[in-house]
Amino acid sequence: MTVPLPAELQPPLEVALPRPAGAIPAGSALPGGAVYEPKWDGFRLLVVVDDEEVSLWSRQGKNLTRYFPDIAAAAAEQLPRGVVVDGEAVVWQDGRLSFDALQHRLTSSASTALRTSRQTPASYAAFDLLALADQDVRGLTLQDRRALLTELAREWRAPLHLSPATTYLEEAERWFVDLASAGMEGVVAKGAADPYRGGQRQWVKIKRRDTLDVICGAVIGARSRPRELVIGLPVDGELRIVGRSTPLRPATSTSLGRLLRSPGAAHPWPETVSPGALDRFNSRGPVAVQLTLVAPLVVEISTDIAKTGVSFRHAVRFLRARPDLPAHW
Repeated sequence: MTVPLPAELQPPLEVALPRPAGAIPAGSALPGGAVYEPKWDGFRLLVVVDDEEVSLWSRQGKNLTRYFPDIAAAAAEQLPRGVVVDGEAVVWQDGRLSFDALQHRLTSSASTALRTSRQTPASYAAFDLLALADQDVRGLTLQDRRALLTELAREWRAPLHLSPATTYLEEAERWFVDLASAGMEGVVAKGAADPYRGGQRQWVKIKRRDTLDVICGAVIGARSRPRELVIGLPVDGELRIVGRSTPLRPATSTSLGRLLRSPGAAHPWPETVSPGALDRFNSRGPVAVQLTLVAPLVVEISTDIAKTGVSFRHAVRFLRARPDLPAHW
């Protein structure tokens, strides 16, 4: 006879979170030494096997079970009762991770999600363990939780997988470079002696970043003192909005404001956009986002590799203006 998980393990549960860093830390920089893992470009999912029920939960505490029937079915078949596993749902297409295919699931009906799961199946990369045999193991060290997870995953079959991990800095540095072509975002470093602290930024994430030129066609705020840049790229002969920058520092805002001009001709963008027009615009915000249109200006940015189509999923960093380059599209 099975028993339900204790109350403290009932979902939704807070997940441990990473904080950004500019470089992969040495092993000695984290408690008990560093454990390095690939940073997957997917959806964070807690897999909860409680009594006779399997459920999948996002980091925001939303039940996503119906969107991933393939992962839920595999968990019901392969995981014992009384287990909570932390990991990432991903979709592979043409040898690399496809966030677009993954995101498509969240806009699907239950019947469509089932059909999609057969056409483009998802995989689950498990990297931590919160409960085993109805026992809360979050207080154990990562080293001990990883040992339990490795034993649990010994007989797993696709789509369930154990996410790779290493304690060697050199191997993590190779992953950072070599796995970029497969769509990996970078590397996550964790302290081997750390317990699992839900809701806290206890891990370190190092994202691969690229530098490129884009076109600033609008700003948030005044033209003379912009708060953020709205950027575009040429797509099929049109200048398409593809993202926004992180907030500008006051000195940067002032100097950039001197270069921005009022658009002299018809501008390709509207003066307002819906919050959901881009992933960067908060859909829980106001009804519309007001843009201050400017004469298109080439700017150099730094961005991670996470994209949805041609759009950047995360805010980009402004590096410098390039008034010497023509803004063609």
